Amino acid sequence: MRKYIAYFFLFPFFSFSQNIDHWETVIFDYDMWRYFEGLSEPDSNWRQLSFNDSSWLIGQGGIGYGDGDDSTIINAVTSLYLRKNFLIIDTSEIVSAVLHVDYDDAFVAYLNNVEIARANIGAIGDNPVYNQGSSSLHEAQMYQGGNPDLFVINPQILNNVLNQGNNVLSIQIHNDNISSSDLTGRIFLSLAIDNSTTNYFPTPSWFAPPLVLTSSNLPIIVINTNGQPIQDDPRIVCEMGIIDNGFGNINSINDPFNDYNGNISIEYRGSSSQSFPKKAYALETQDSIGNNNNVSLLGMPIENDWILYAPYTDKSLMRNFITFDLGRKMGNYSPRTVYCELVVNGEYRGIYILMEKIKRDNDRIDIAKLDFDDLAGDSLTGGYIIKVDKYTGNGGADWVSNFPNIGGDPLYIQYHYPEANVMQPQQLDYIENFVDSFESVLAGPNFMDSVIGYAKYINTNSFIDLYIINELSKNIDGYRLSTYMYKDRDDNGGKLTMGPFWDYNLAYGNADYCSGGLTYGWEVDGGCGIYNPFWFERLLDDTLYQNKLKCRWEYLRARSFHEDSLSSFIDSIAIYLDDAQQRNFQKWNILGNYVWPNYYVGNTYNDELIFLKDWIGERLIWIDSNIVGNCYEILGCTDPLACNFDQDANINDGSCNYTTTSYDTLVSTISLNWNGILLLNSGDYTVILSNSAGCDSIANINFTLNTTSIYNLYNLKNRVLIQITDILGRETEIHRNSPTLYIYDNGIVEKRIVIE
Repeated sequence: MRKYIAYFFLFPFFSFSQNIDHWETVIFDYDMWRYFEGLSEPDSNWRQLSFNDSSWLIGQGGIGYGDGDDSTIINAVTSLYLRKNFLIIDTSEIVSAVLHVDYDDAFVAYLNNVEIARANIGAIGDNPVYNQGSSSLHEAQMYQGGNPDLFVINPQILNNVLNQGNNVLSIQIHNDNISSSDLTGRIFLSLAIDNSTTNYFPTPSWFAPPLVLTSSNLPIIVINTNGQPIQDDPRIVCEMGIIDNGFGNINSINDPFNDYNGNISIEYRGSSSQSFPKKAYALETQDSIGNNNNVSLLGMPIENDWILYAPYTDKSLMRNFITFDLGRKMGNYSPRTVYCELVVNGEYRGIYILMEKIKRDNDRIDIAKLDFDDLAGDSLTGGYIIKVDKYTGNGGADWVSNFPNIGGDPLYIQYHYPEANVMQPQQLDYIENFVDSFESVLAGPNFMDSVIGYAKYINTNSFIDLYIINELSKNIDGYRLSTYMYKDRDDNGGKLTMGPFWDYNLAYGNADYCSGGLTYGWEVDGGCGIYNPFWFERLLDDTLYQNKLKCRWEYLRARSFHEDSLSSFIDSIAIYLDDAQQRNFQKWNILGNYVWPNYYVGNTYNDELIFLKDWIGERLIWIDSNIVGNCYEILGCTDPLACNFDQDANINDGSCNYTTTSYDTLVSTISLNWNGILLLNSGDYTVILSNSAGCDSIANINFTLNTTSIYNLYNLKNRVLIQITDILGRETEIHRNSPTLYIYDNGIVEKRIVIE
């Protein structure tokens, strides 16, 4: 029997802005701590205030080993247990409290045996065993000039467990594994005081009070975990509210939730990005019993899967946003994005981007749904979403291409939709064999052949667009990581199509490795190019492909890729983010500091934007001078909305054809055949015809079978016939078996053929 946990809504959240006079620190990292080296399990009561820790070792914090950031050096262990007793003079004057922890690689903190913070290990309420490794790596920050991570103590927990008098803070630090080269725990506990009394100590020099968000021109997203820590896996169920009063209006933290107010499940997302203090999140909207709840968030089409992207190393806050916007301007689907500001458990978290997750549906990647029983025929041929990415190591989520990357290493291709564990063997085999056939043909001697070559397998224009966006941005992760592609059923085109674009935070000069910061050189075969599939280099061996690439580049350069267009777009985003970015960098004090893998470090936000615009401008000029191919005039229909759209054409020759729709009225005293339909009864009929250009002609007719007298029809209508004309507008009388126009006093004009 499935069990569900009910959570009570606790909005609005506690606000630190209320009645705070100043902050003081009651516990420092350099205090004397009792500690126990985790070579075995400590006493089960070690977190209790009453526990006698006199047998434990004593040492000055920080305590650990490696990196030279600890005052007390211990043996290599998987875990370290710490206790610190402290005295509270008057609980009534304490408004709130925060815990700062500088740790490597995980920890759980308890106040008087009640959990108050956790990172990178287990789930809330879970007491990790002494030899349990962390769930992910986390590097300490203070030894390299950074600040410890901030954890806001839930005010309800604080109010319930903090004693007037003696208290104990208990912390267990966990390493990734016992052979890891570093472990550390440096802890600070600070209190918000509602009066001028000073019972404790001044805060550290780096201390900044938790930033309080009161209002924003961006939508505000508020998440309440009810004391549960968000972690990499599993997801936790909690609550989310969104405040959005519309573009151009101010959103206040005290406004009611008017865009969303309900349950979500949430977890951290990303791999290397999880080491940053500003976390990205994956979330699903849920109903009250835990089922998926498909909703529209901030004007985006309904779904239940969403991402809260956290721009951190990208100090412009725009690189992904710009790329997705360019993708849409290029005519491709790109995940929709909305800037917002995030508050989690009362703690301001900065600027985030709410965005769509890559999924198959009518409003995202619009391809056929592949069902479990689609095992033969056309239904087996689509739809699939796959991607080139790193090895996952989870047995079946990816396959190894028969063609290694440029450097000779294995090329891994992952299943994205459907997931590998729900696919039938026939489906796994089909998409693997299809990609292998494409690669084999591309590597073969006849790859340029228009019938049996690569064009048989791929949407060439989509490969060109991916190449262009990857080279414009010089994305060091382009081609080799997060490179999505999809295949629809054969009866709907069925070619392998690149996209959507994804993960460009290390692009546009934001990487200090693989030549990512340089505005010259091709990423396809330079930089990190040895890890790329051979596909894109091989395609460039085809003169026709080169020429199409050159034409597409010139087309885009005159429009969305023009320097003025890109610069103006960046400026418009900067204006929109101006107030919010100041709060973001007050929260995350990284301007002027190196954050891996920054190529450029600006002292101000404007410095970062100037670098971004200058970098793009120089990159455009370099590509203009070095891109291959010759763009010739190719006549044809260039309108993508036309049914005879020619993707190769670059000059519109006026041949575009479009679907047409006609509406006619027919009155007859006998049954008759109309476009292959036998009209036996009165009613509305529709037929779809196609012309030589492949365009539909949709004909609609209102048929009236009047077996008595045609003239009786006019007497039954609540309208007055003014005039009858022929199709040239000349007044005439009623004629049988020829088209006439009937004009009425209510403005209606009917085309009629009276047949007897």
